[in-house]
Amino acid sequence: MAPPVAIAVFDIDGVLRDVGNSYRRALADTVEEFTGGGYRPTSEDIDCLKGEGKWNNDWEGSQEMVLRYFEGQGQRRDAIAFDYDQIVDFFQRRYRGPNLADPNQWTGYITQEPLLVDAEYFAQLSRDRIAWGFFSGATRGSASFVLERRLGLIDPVVIAMEDAPGKPDPTGLLAAVDVLTQRQQLSDDLPVIYAGDTVADMQTVVQARQIGSAKRSWIGVGVLPPHVVTGSDTYRQGYGEALKKAGANQVISQISTLTATYIEGLHSR
Repeated sequence: MAPPVAIAVFDIDGVLRDVGNSYRRALADTVEEFTGGGYRPTSEDIDCLKGEGKWNNDWEGSQEMVLRYFEGQGQRRDAIAFDYDQIVDFFQRRYRGPNLADPNQWTGYITQEPLLVDAEYFAQLSRDRIAWGFFSGATRGSASFVLERRLGLIDPVVIAMEDAPGKPDPTGLLAAVDVLTQRQQLSDDLPVIYAGDTVADMQTVVQARQIGSAKRSWIGVGVLPPHVVTGSDTYRQGYGEALKKAGANQVISQISTLTATYIEGLHSR
């Protein structure tokens, strides 16, 4: 088989799986819990926060929403008393399930995530000479749950939360590309496509372009998450424009659009 002609790296949440009723639900539950029932963020509220480009970590995003709520009640941020570890614990008990002591127990909201792609999609990319891997802000356990246990992918290249700084720092994206290049003995000038659904994802590509190999093209593909796709035309358009403003070269409504033919078109522009 001829060597790959491009590298595609994928975010996971909102791209490969619908997290509207899992991560986002856990975030809303957490904010509601730690504001004493005073505030439960809507999906639009969460999008506005993530649109700032620095709240890719949902634990930190939950904490920030709690802090902003109490600031809105007239309290100083430094006087608001709660424990970040308690936020993480509460969030994980909702998302992963109540038995956090057992790493093999996944019984929470994660079990309700619809998949947005199947294993055949990645098999076809391989046949079409596209090398692929993943860079996600999800924990390694959560990423492995969807990639290996649900999609059945074997030993995929994954850079997860524990492996690199959070986005938009491009370290994780660069690491995924390096691992793929070494594992598959790829040319060091192949174009790289990063597909993600948030402003931080697209900012990651912009930063990779600035500090990564100048031999490569670094291309950002924004993917509209399911809750945006099913929203109003105005909301979809606004979300897509925000992704483009953050650095997306193109915006698509579902990841299956990103075929080898589409990738070839991106690189030839």
